[in-house]
Amino acid sequence: MNIKSFLKKKLIKVQKEKILIPCLEGKILNGKSAFITGGSSGIGYAIANSFLKNGANVVISGRNIKKLKDAKRELVKECQCNEEMVDILELDISSVSKMKSKLLEFLEGKRIDIFVNNAGINEGKLFPNTSEEDFDRVVETNLKGMYFISQEIVKYMVNNKIEGNILNITSSSSLRPGVSPYIISKWGERSLTLGMAKKYLQYGIVVNGLAPGSTLTPMLKKDKENDLNLDYSPCKRYVAPEEIGNIATVLVSGMGRMIVGDTVYATGGAGVITYDDTTY
Repeated sequence: MNIKSFLKKKLIKVQKEKILIPCLEGKILNGKSAFITGGSSGIGYAIANSFLKNGANVVISGRNIKKLKDAKRELVKECQCNEEMVDILELDISSVSKMKSKLLEFLEGKRIDIFVNNAGINEGKLFPNTSEEDFDRVVETNLKGMYFISQEIVKYMVNNKIEGNILNITSSSSLRPGVSPYIISKWGERSLTLGMAKKYLQYGIVVNGLAPGSTLTPMLKKDKENDLNLDYSPCKRYVAPEEIGNIATVLVSGMGRMIVGDTVYATGGAGVITYDDTTY
């Protein structure tokens, strides 16, 4: 297939100019089914969008059923796909016992080839002013939730002899000295990625991490204007969600099978070559 047919481009404003963001649409996930936590907005939504445009069926989960329904409607419209290609599941991964029973019931009789650990939150003050409540809330979702839902997914894949992919969405914060619950949780996610990759490669399950830097999502930027300007980043702009979707698609495709236990950093240099975007 000609490489030009793989890419479409999206115009996004940056520094009062317009730049072209290539969007991978090469159908390289045909026949695959993916499950994405935190898929109703932001990075999770962008990954679901890219997976659909590359031929996969997707399940998006989250805590708000209305947002999930709205996201499904937008995905079907934007990707011009059948409604049957998008399923939704109301799920709170921070509540382990409820999550487990609901997930196992949902997975009964279904096939999932690709699992994307994307759900996460960032709130609370930096050390030494962090409250116990903020610490627990962040770690219970970002680290504890990821840990226990991953346990259920790998057991499901092994029991069903699925040689698939698990992709953990971590963060450039996993490279920074830990002064917040969020940073500490992201260090833990990076460690879990390595441990899962080592333990489950023998079953044909490839586990990797994808670490975005500051990305133009509702978590970081409340307004809806597609302005990527970001002075503190070495590249002077936010990461576009579509760029994360592109990388995620390649990592879980057949092209990424020899990338094992690694974390791909898409940060524009933030966290990799500078810590200037974090207060210490």
